[in-house]
Amino acid sequence: MTIPTETASIDDGVEPFHAPREDQRSEPFETPTQEEIVAFTGPHVEAMENSTAEHTWTLAGMKYVLITAKGRTSGQLRKTPLPYWRDEHGDRIVVASFAGSEHHPAWYHNIADRAANPTIRVQERDHVGACEVEVLDGDEYARVWAAVTTDRPFYLAYQAKVTRRIPLLRLRETTAG
Repeated sequence: MTIPTETASIDDGVEPFHAPREDQRSEPFETPTQEEIVAFTGPHVEAMENSTAEHTWTLAGMKYVLITAKGRTSGQLRKTPLPYWRDEHGDRIVVASFAGSEHHPAWYHNIADRAANPTIRVQERDHVGACEVEVLDGDEYARVWAAVTTDRPFYLAYQAKVTRRIPLLRLRETTAG
């Protein structure tokens, strides 16, 4: 899948793609049900496509991206808003928790499938880029999980509810695509 890329200029007020935030802690919020997440996704995608307003792109203190990827079985383009956390290199980390569901979210299966999605489209406000997706494992998973859950301890509660290991995925901007 070829994904067009646009780069934001420094003067346009858009946060650069690789600019780590110092404070990435979430604000308190009530965990939505999986049904509420599904119901909210469509309207959130529509709002993100039509607005650069802070309240559209930041919820409960967490910044969001809009990912677009090809469905691995349908071939249809799928759009999903996801909160992210930045690692020490400035790469976005997304957590496939689905609020502590026993099953991985559908978007995880799509973007983790490198054959279907060698790159994905990632948008944050006016900035659009192509990203390669890396599913974290081993020591890297443990290191990043510890850092993410320090800032966002609700993921520990989600993990305690399920038998699956909640995946972490690194979105690394690329010039490919």
